Amino acid sequence: MRVVCIGECMVEMAPEADGRFVMGFAGDTFNTAWYLRRILPGDWQVDYLTAVGDDPMSARLAAFLADEGIGTTHVRQIAGGTVGLYMISLSGAERSFSYWRSASAARRLAEDEGALQRALKGADLAYVSGITLAILPPADRVRLLAALSAAQASGTLLAFDPNMRPRLWPDVDTMRREVLKAADGMDIVLPSFDEEALHCGDATPEATARRYADAGAGMVVVKNGAGEIVLRQAGQEIRYQPPKAEQVIDTTAAGDSFNAGFLAACLHGRPLPEALADGARLARHVIGARGALVRLPT
Repeated sequence: MRVVCIGECMVEMAPEADGRFVMGFAGDTFNTAWYLRRILPGDWQVDYLTAVGDDPMSARLAAFLADEGIGTTHVRQIAGGTVGLYMISLSGAERSFSYWRSASAARRLAEDEGALQRALKGADLAYVSGITLAILPPADRVRLLAALSAAQASGTLLAFDPNMRPRLWPDVDTMRREVLKAADGMDIVLPSFDEEALHCGDATPEATARRYADAGAGMVVVKNGAGEIVLRQAGQEIRYQPPKAEQVIDTTAAGDSFNAGFLAACLHGRPLPEALADGARLARHVIGARGALVRLPT
């Protein structure tokens, strides 16, 4: 069994309690890949499809991926490129980000059609996000979505987190249009209600679920922070209220880790209510510590 996550892994500068910053590596689809590697059986392959440069930091990132058990066969090296960087700022447990990514080689991850086909061939699940799409040139975005559609026709399950970041798009209208276009035909779409309410005007999680279902998504799982999660499939809804978290220190990667827990449960054929509970349980653990990548209990 094999999973392919597609996107950008960046240098992360995460704040510590004493005001210092600790360097690591993270990024939305990479975070999900990292958690999938930890909760899926050891005989499953978790690959990351991205591009890096040929500088020392890119080499360090590639080594980190390999050390964490994530497949690097489909990590392309771009001469003269590098990796992006972001810094987390915390206000209480809520986070905001500052980015430096204009020279990121990951912007070129989808320029080679043959490389995309090789990476996706035989994959059981392919996972992509709105951030992945936003950093790509328009022609490469079309190429990636076409490769995903072809893989789906051969049996690959497609999962998509809209992850709306207006600063990465030319304008909000383009973001909304391209995200909905990408959602059309996806097997699983995993939006976050706070983003959808802010950028698309949805009044309720149910409205978000209906909008993506109407756009052509097979299943929609609307994450809602500490609120009720709404899953919509084939016109039916399942609701799940996560238990209250014992402590909330840093909400970084809450959605990414939920996605990993939910998708892993689906890949194992667990009932959907149990899959929602698995995703929420993992996210609850992650927000109890600082940074995007939180070690799990053994």
